Amino acid sequence: MEGYLKNKRVLGINGLGRIGKLTLWNHLHVGHFDCFVINTGRKVGKKLEDIIDYLIKDSTYGSLNTFLYGFTGRSCNIEITDREEGVFKINGVPIKVTTDSRNPRDANWAREGVRLVVDCTGVFTDPTLPADHARGSVRGHIEAGAEKVIVSAPFKIGDKAQKMPPDCGTFVYGINHADFNPAVHHIISAASCTTTGLSHMIKPLLENEETAEIITASMSTVHAATNTQPILDAVPKTGASDLRKTRSVFNNIILTTTGAAFALEEIMPEIKRIGLMADAVRIPTSTASLIILNVTFNTHLSETGEPMLSASLINSIYQKAAAGPQKGMLVFSDKQNVSSDMIGYRAAIVIEGSQTHTRTGFIPVYAKTLRDCGIETPDNVNIPVTHAKIFGWYDNELGSYVNFLGKLTIYIDKNMP
Repeated sequence: MEGYLKNKRVLGINGLGRIGKLTLWNHLHVGHFDCFVINTGRKVGKKLEDIIDYLIKDSTYGSLNTFLYGFTGRSCNIEITDREEGVFKINGVPIKVTTDSRNPRDANWAREGVRLVVDCTGVFTDPTLPADHARGSVRGHIEAGAEKVIVSAPFKIGDKAQKMPPDCGTFVYGINHADFNPAVHHIISAASCTTTGLSHMIKPLLENEETAEIITASMSTVHAATNTQPILDAVPKTGASDLRKTRSVFNNIILTTTGAAFALEEIMPEIKRIGLMADAVRIPTSTASLIILNVTFNTHLSETGEPMLSASLINSIYQKAAAGPQKGMLVFSDKQNVSSDMIGYRAAIVIEGSQTHTRTGFIPVYAKTLRDCGIETPDNVNIPVTHAKIFGWYDNELGSYVNFLGKLTIYIDKNMP
């Protein structure tokens, strides 16, 4: 690859699972990077053609040809240029595959001319571990020559006594990506697919006066299956606490947890005062997921006693966001969608406007309670609140998460010194 590196933008991709492969697809489409170095960490198949075969086919999204060209009949031009070094070209773009080591510190990004790495393994998520940790560490990428590392997953610190290192930051494009400081942030988390969709879903509510007074909120993601789930029932690993995750993904609806609420607080600190609750329901589909957001607002009444906050008002807020500050990131739909309509849909979130519902009620606060709080009054008080249920679709693989991971990657690359 050395001959290709001069004055070129080279992206390193560590791991070639779902997100790793689709990250390559996305950047081949966008065209910002000139070369790619992919570290699989192990031998793949019997020959280089086997990796290429894996890269250009996908059971969920079809072929790379279809992704790039639709059904025009055009095909990618694939050429192996150096079999011994694992180098080939797709449409003239050089791609090198390294297989020597899974440990990030052995990746030797410096030799490959890689300054920026996207770690898509889902394994190296603890930024407190040293570069020479026995099981590997995300910091190993820095020791191997990379200047910045983007983790395609939320940070997860194993030792709860440890604090988040100061050189780390969690960013979602379109929410807080402008907070990236190249002088400070060297290890970056791109959060999760659910956090990406949820943050774009909540942003318009917090930024509008009519909906900013959120009392409490909760969300459930009806989430497609992932490769962490077994096809058939499996024996739980040592120390496993969620036994449902070992049950067959084909045959079950599985209740489980999500770290979306914690990650959302990292990128939107104002969420901490709300206390968002989050959970997940895994279902047997390959991609496209649904966020069901429940929000309770401190609301106001009109002079005639009618609630000021309604489903139509909430939908209008989303419509304005989709046409304005979140254009191309949030989409408002008044159609009746199903999950397959969202496969490959390039947006962080698609609001299902026909399903937005609100109900306004009154919370009685008794005079004694008010007096106990230091408010002298002889009367009970009824406080109006509005509860809203809002639905948002997102393609948890390519269309939402990988798309926005790619936007963040390009932003960071452009702002590296």
